[in-house]
Amino acid sequence: MSEMSETTEIAEVAENQESAATVAAKGAVEDKEEISYHAVEKNGTITAIWEMRGRRHVRTIDPRSVEGRHLLGTPETSEAAAG
Repeated sequence: MSEMSETTEIAEVAENQESAATVAAKGAVEDKEEISYHAVEKNGTITAIWEMRGRRHVRTIDPRSVEGRHLLGTPETSEAAAG
């Protein structure tokens, strides 16, 4: 019986090592996933920009901010001309 339990323990240790390797590999893949930006629109107006890494939401960007205007391709001078 002790031989069988030792074999089972070795198999469990090997399985746990594979699980740890799988988790590490997934972490490496997530780091390499592309960052994308998605405009959130409500009633024809862009209300937010979501920065996504793969399928995970990283942050929300205000479309009126300098970075938001840059992402939308809106020239910064248009705000000065409108005002």
